[in-house]
This record gives sequence, structure tokens and C-alpha cells, in this order.
Amino acid sequence: MLLALTPALAQQSQTGAMPPMTDAVAPATKTFSQQELDQLMAPIALYPDALLALGILMAATYPLEVVEAARWVKANPKVTGKALEDAMAKQSWDPSVKSLTSVPQVLAQMNDKLDWTQKLGDAFLAQQGDVMDTVQMLRAKADATGNLKTTEQQVVKTETQGSQTIYVVESPKPEVVYVPTYNPSVVYGTWWYPTPP
Repeated sequence: MLLALTPALAQQSQTGAMPPMTDAVAPATKTFSQQELDQLMAPIALYPDALLALGILMAATYPLEVVEAARWVKANPKVTGKALEDAMAKQSWDPSVKSLTSVPQVLAQMNDKLDWTQKLGDAFLAQQGDVMDTVQMLRAKADATGNLKTTEQQVVKTETQGSQTIYVVESPKPEVVYVPTYNPSVVYGTWWYPTPP
């Protein structure tokens, strides 16, 4: 599915790879196991970087605003483009939540799976580095099974940072975002835990 981005998300997407995350604000104790992180991230790890890091992950730290925005979008389905930008300028929501109003199906998914959204936000706040590492690990698994590649809707690149391969997923048109649809129980190959995502 292709959607136009709000200018804020489009501008952020032009910067390329997901921003580096640090554990400087993370508590010393881990909140989520690797299995939990894998299951939390599996449904969204193949999303474009701008949508994932600058939209979904940040917005998940504001679950109440996600609910409010989802209700607003549902009540105003025909508000798009400049009218949507103007309407969002009047809202006090976090910019990440506002940006997701241009991607209503993602906002609806986050609203419909509020427990998942809350956990995703908690994990991102407590373990940003682990969350981003999990995204990269899942992308590597999808790549190894032939399920992460450049298409008309997305460009997949790899970069080397130190000894690590970083997968970058972006739109060929910065003003448009493609939201991939995939089965997380299949796209990564055989699931490595007893309970699939």
C-alpha cells in the first residue's frame, strides 16, 4: 500500500537510515527478553526506516495519544493532504503520532492492538539499542530467506558499520511511504521460539 507522507515524516525519511539510538536513558535492568523483543518487532521490522523509527516506535511511547489520533482519523476519514497538515498543527500530540495520521492503517493497527503498542513503547524507552538490534537481526533473517529485497515500492540497502551489516529500508520516493504486508510467522523463515509472533 502506498501513502503520501506528511511533510514532517517525508523530511525525516530523506535522511536515510534509522537514527542511531543510545542506551544513555535506558534503565540498568532489562525489561524485555530477546524472545519478547523478537515477537514485538516481527510485525513491523520490515517497514521503511522513516515509518518505523520516526513514526511507530516513537508514537508507541504515547499510547493515549495513539488512541486519540486513531479516533480522530476514524471520525475524519476524508481529511487528507494540506487539510490534514493544518488539522494536525492544532493538535497537541507528539509529532510522531501526528505523522501517523497520514498512514491510517498503521495507526488503526496500533489502536486495535493497544497492549502490543504499550509493550512496544515500553521496550523502546527502556531498551532502544536492543530494539534496533532486533530490527536488524529480523531484517537479516528475512534477507536470508529471500524476503527482503528492493522492489518498486521500497529500496533495500546494506551498510557496514564496524563489523555489523545494517539494513536500510526506504522509499524510492521520499514523499510516499509503502507499508508492506507480510506474515511474520513466515517471512523470517522457521521461527526460532516455540510460540511464533
